[in-house]
Amino acid sequence: MSDVEETQTMVRTQVAVDEVGFLLAQGQSIEDFKDHVEHALHAGGGFVDFIAVGDRSMSVLITPASRVVVSVETVQLDPRDAGDDAAPYGGVFDML
Repeated sequence: MSDVEETQTMVRTQVAVDEVGFLLAQGQSIEDFKDHVEHALHAGGGFVDFIAVGDRSMSVLITPASRVVVSVETVQLDPRDAGDDAAPYGGVFDML
């Protein structure tokens, strides 16, 4: 046995819409999010829904003038981040 404890990690996706950042909850498909953004854009505008860290339901209005940036990184595992908006936890989690 090793005395070295292995750190568990997860992939964290950050989405910025018009320079306001949100961290997507685990289980949120970034490909689905991008598809919904593109659909809203082609429709001339519309809301895109997703679950943010803290398991909170979010909606952002996408218009032809919106700027959306997506970034992905590996971070230490946060077991509270289940992607379940029926069990949100409090605090400021997406103030980047």
